[in-house]
Amino acid sequence: MGFPPPVSKDRVITKYPKGYGPQASLQLKEDWSLQTKASCQDRAARNQPWDRQKMSKAVVVGDLNVGKTCLINRFCKDVFHRDYKATIGVDFEIERFEVAGIPFSLQIWDTAGQEKFKCIASAYYRGAQVIITVFDMADIKSLDHTRQWLSEAMRENEAESCLVYLVGTKSDLLSVEERQRTEEDAMKMAAEMQGEFWAVSAKSGENVSEFFSRVAAVALEDTVLRDAEGGAATSIAQANSIRSDRADLEERPKEMKSNCC
Repeated sequence: MGFPPPVSKDRVITKYPKGYGPQASLQLKEDWSLQTKASCQDRAARNQPWDRQKMSKAVVVGDLNVGKTCLINRFCKDVFHRDYKATIGVDFEIERFEVAGIPFSLQIWDTAGQEKFKCIASAYYRGAQVIITVFDMADIKSLDHTRQWLSEAMRENEAESCLVYLVGTKSDLLSVEERQRTEEDAMKMAAEMQGEFWAVSAKSGENVSEFFSRVAAVALEDTVLRDAEGGAATSIAQANSIRSDRADLEERPKEMKSNCC
């Protein structure tokens, strides 16, 4: 399938990205593992054709109107729209990175927060390596609901195979005191989820790029370590499965919509 063009400069990750903070992160690593470094120095790994490059699937879940689509659009398209149409079923974006010298793609699935579309969205949770649960920092009830969203995403995956993130959006709407209180509650929730917490603002762009860079870096390292355990065929099979999901979404949107509603 040939080789894709080079990635943009803001998608090149040369240093291990830091987490949101010591209390918000599962691990405080400052560098790649020795195994990852060895893989990154492998010329064959750096020069894989497009159809064999490493890819991870990330699903973004959460209540209606918490800002899932705005978060994704800010990162992928660098735009923010206050008014937007609610996601119907699922949508996705593919972002290409170069992580420690290795070509890597993150397929980001934007799922609907409306109850009537759950039957569509849940079908696309399967095969996720990254689960991003999103809540509105100005609506504390949406934080409580993240438990259920994570539970539903986990039903389609093995817990030990998923990287979990809890993301609070609309941080720009809170005062300093309100933000501090909400972050404390969110970090407790993230610890319960065995995940990592981030506070972001799609409107201002605060921490959005940093968050997704962190996700890509951790996912790439996780993929490398799993490949070392189970063989490279595992990641290739997973990538093919992800692309199959994408093709299915592109070819049958009308059918999916009618099945749900």
